[in-house]
Amino acid sequence: MEEVGRNMTVFEYEKDIVILDMGLQFPEEDMPGIDYIIPNASYLKGKEKDIKGVIFSHGHLDHIGAAPILLKELGYPPIIGRDLTVALIKKRLEDYEKGSVGNLKTILVKSTQDRIKLGKFNIGFFDIEHSIMDAVGVTINTPAGTVIHPGDWTMDKDPIDHQPITYNHLSKLPRPTILMLESLGATEKGTKTASEREMYENLQEIISKAPGKVIIGTFSSQIRRIGQILEYLEKIGKKAALDGYSMKMNIEIAKKLGYIKTHKETLIPIGEVNKYPDNKIVIICTGAQGEKEAVLSRMVNDSHRYVKIKKDDTVIFSSSIIPGNERTIQRLKDNLYRKCDNVIHSDIMDVHVSGHCNAEDIKDILKQIEPDYFLPVYANHYFLKEAAKLAVGIGFFKERIFVLDNGSVIEFEDGKPRILPKKIKTDYVFVDGLGVGDIGQVVLRDRQVLSADGMFVITVLIDNKTKEVVGNPQVTSRGFIYVKENFDLVNETKRRVRKVVRETTSQSTLIDRKFIEDNIRETVGSFLFQKTQRRPMVLPVVIEV
Repeated sequence: MEEVGRNMTVFEYEKDIVILDMGLQFPEEDMPGIDYIIPNASYLKGKEKDIKGVIFSHGHLDHIGAAPILLKELGYPPIIGRDLTVALIKKRLEDYEKGSVGNLKTILVKSTQDRIKLGKFNIGFFDIEHSIMDAVGVTINTPAGTVIHPGDWTMDKDPIDHQPITYNHLSKLPRPTILMLESLGATEKGTKTASEREMYENLQEIISKAPGKVIIGTFSSQIRRIGQILEYLEKIGKKAALDGYSMKMNIEIAKKLGYIKTHKETLIPIGEVNKYPDNKIVIICTGAQGEKEAVLSRMVNDSHRYVKIKKDDTVIFSSSIIPGNERTIQRLKDNLYRKCDNVIHSDIMDVHVSGHCNAEDIKDILKQIEPDYFLPVYANHYFLKEAAKLAVGIGFFKERIFVLDNGSVIEFEDGKPRILPKKIKTDYVFVDGLGVGDIGQVVLRDRQVLSADGMFVITVLIDNKTKEVVGNPQVTSRGFIYVKENFDLVNETKRRVRKVVRETTSQSTLIDRKFIEDNIRETVGSFLFQKTQRRPMVLPVVIEV
């Protein structure tokens, strides 16, 4: 509801359940070692047989990324989506667990005229604009009302291959109607958004005039954009190479579905780019978010096997900034500016069109659909509040707008809404390697300490007869100090450790290892903070010999 990612909404009528999307969220900077985060599905435990289907609005990871884990967890309920969306889900399942696709029960949406009955839910579909092919809006009708949910969406006033999409027909759906609207662009006011047509014209001009090779960093899900670029390259006689696992995978899937022409003469393997003049080469790759091992980062670091960036090359960032990636992208741009003279991004020219709405779009769609109730969703809380203000500004009644928290439950009965006092559990479920949910806040806090101040390990051997320290305590430091350059600090630490051992042992009693370790941890921790104003994780190890 109130964040970017982990998109998953549960609709319940009597005993029937329908789910919309199962997305992941990328970790934030204070989540070291976490691969991604998935929705908490504990509310659905014990209700698996009531789940009539999972509808997927489109194929972005924040909407399908958790599918391999959650579908298995919930007993593989039927999934509903368009061709590309379902194909991407299948690929993700196979990558996660080989053979798991055999468990899927799929219902393909071939047209927005399709109607599907899932228990007591009547499901309909409508066209939307978004930055990935086969995105679709969903209507969910029950005797209690009709939910209208576009998923992620935008309004393109000048699309290149179809008429602009309107939503007036949704105002005729059975009432009451509840519009759940992605509101990520609620604060983008008073700015003219470039159209898709303008973006393609800019890209074509850059490509045609480039003195060297062109490198385009974009999202692998931008299949329509990549297809358009390939068609233009075929027309002007340039060669294209794709690089990045997800880029190659997505384009291969799109080719099988017939969404992209084969372009046999235009597409070449990345390993053959050096066989052609630089000004005849366009590389379309992943890595525009500054990911450490992604293609664009490897090119910048001169560690790419086939591509070296030259001064007269042109690098285009045809992508938006995912929240949280600002610093890494800025670092990537800085390094690219050092490498070549032609770095182009949206601050300079319209080379990317967002798949998300702006403030005017939100007001426009509200006027067209005329819903009875408005629930802004799929954005941080302040965006939701700003979207609510936009609705009030065009005459929408404030009492018919609901800005909900994660886990909130809103119930419609006899056409009237009620927010239930009890929320369902929506805690983060962390995925780290093969572990799902086994990393909790305690482990994460330990990782944060280690990443911030490092660790300090003290190993002490104690004679179990004399209760004296055998030899010298051993000190190992990682991420805190370099031991060889801090002899005074290390020696004083050892002296204090010996003192703790003397004060916590007696020849007449057995050695209490835990008691000694706790005292060493407290004494050394206080001493190190006093000397350095840092708090490393202190790990004492007491061994009896």
